[in-house]
Amino acid sequence: MIRKFFKGFTIHTFLILMSFLSLFPFLWLISTALKGIDENIFQYPPVFIPKHLTFENFTGVWKQIPFMVYFLNSFIVAGFTVILNLIFSSLAAYPLARMDFKGKNFIFSLILATIMIPFQAIMLPIYLIVLKLHLVDSYGYVCGYLGLILPFAVNAFGIFLMRQAFLSIPKEMEEAAFIDGAGIFNIWRKILLPMTAPTLAVLAIFTFIGSWGEFLWPSIVLTNKNLYTLPVGINDLQGMFSANWRYIAAGSIISIIPIIIFFVSMQKYFISGQNEGAVKG
Repeated sequence: MIRKFFKGFTIHTFLILMSFLSLFPFLWLISTALKGIDENIFQYPPVFIPKHLTFENFTGVWKQIPFMVYFLNSFIVAGFTVILNLIFSSLAAYPLARMDFKGKNFIFSLILATIMIPFQAIMLPIYLIVLKLHLVDSYGYVCGYLGLILPFAVNAFGIFLMRQAFLSIPKEMEEAAFIDGAGIFNIWRKILLPMTAPTLAVLAIFTFIGSWGEFLWPSIVLTNKNLYTLPVGINDLQGMFSANWRYIAAGSIISIIPIIIFFVSMQKYFISGQNEGAVKG
């Protein structure tokens, strides 16, 4: 009994310490955003509770940069990226899960292999393709948005997740729909997609978080400040010789709010969707 108690105590202590280490950057971010200019934000040991609580940094960042423009750009890019991922990933996963054709497993293995390739390794050829197709902001707002959205419109993780979800659905339901005269597209749209709604929600959450927080690709493609997304716009607060870290912290916290809202709104599907995507392999 004593050994079991100490084992549980050790595990929980370790988990609490890991949780604190994970939360430390976020707590420091909140503390920095709430401190005035008369407080040292880099002092050691760090002081999390501000001496004089202020919200001027949150209002100041709105005046410093066109925050609402950056917010709208991020919303457009993340929204369309999520929609396209849900459509294309489920369309690609459907034949890999429900149809029999030569080379199916080989094609699926190739798709999974792309997960091991870091984006930085293929960033240059993708940029050249985007440039040759005139999908950069110098050719207009629409082209600028397309250059941000299309490279991330589908990914191997989404295809894998949707394939696993489709495999968990009994084939009898599909066969019954065939007997009733339904076509393949109608079966995919009216039967399979509604039944995999939790998995679609999980894919939407991961895609939204990844797209909303993407910094590297927008910072390379975009040159027009009117098309900056939030991460790039907030980074613009950092000058060549100085940076207002209080404004950067406040802007970062504001940019996190949509992610929290989106996750909370989809939370009821999250756990069930994760389990559903892992039923069959």
